[in-house]
Amino acid sequence: MVRDPAAGPRERLLKAAQELFYTQGASVGIGAVLQEANVARRSLYEHFGGKDGLVTEVLRRASEEDLAWYESALAGATEPRERLLGLFGHLDELVSDEGFRGCRYFATDLAFAEPDHPAHAETEIFRRRLHDLLVRELEAMNHPHPERTAEQLHLLIEGALVRGAGGGRQHPALAARDLAAIAIDSR
Repeated sequence: MVRDPAAGPRERLLKAAQELFYTQGASVGIGAVLQEANVARRSLYEHFGGKDGLVTEVLRRASEEDLAWYESALAGATEPRERLLGLFGHLDELVSDEGFRGCRYFATDLAFAEPDHPAHAETEIFRRRLHDLLVRELEAMNHPHPERTAEQLHLLIEGALVRGAGGGRQHPALAARDLAAIAIDSR
């Protein structure tokens, strides 16, 4: 249970929802979130207007954390090519962790079938920002096709995250790194 006496109901709801949505999926019942956060239903409506608002805010918060993780993973080398390839080594560590449950953005998109659900806008914003981060790295190495190659790298990242959720520890991010090197080196 999220029991931080210093945290107010809004923060406890966010922490509980982020944890439960990641471990059990965004379709988890709001009752479970309220119980985990130890708050009344009224707090959910006061702070987020309902579950859709909570899901949206959790995605915004997770997006900032995840993008900071990508930035940190890229910081392991000085040359853009090595930074990009090193990212896949960090992805391998991530997907090999016992607590890894897959890509929260992919899972969220699957959880909400309605195409106009606000969660889809948030997952798209995250993907666009990750794409832009990859483009930045490719432009730093004067890659002739940064947009196309960023799209290829992004596909490899998402594929590694999805395959990693299946368990078995096949190291999909390391296989993706080999393909990333081909995409990066293609001119």
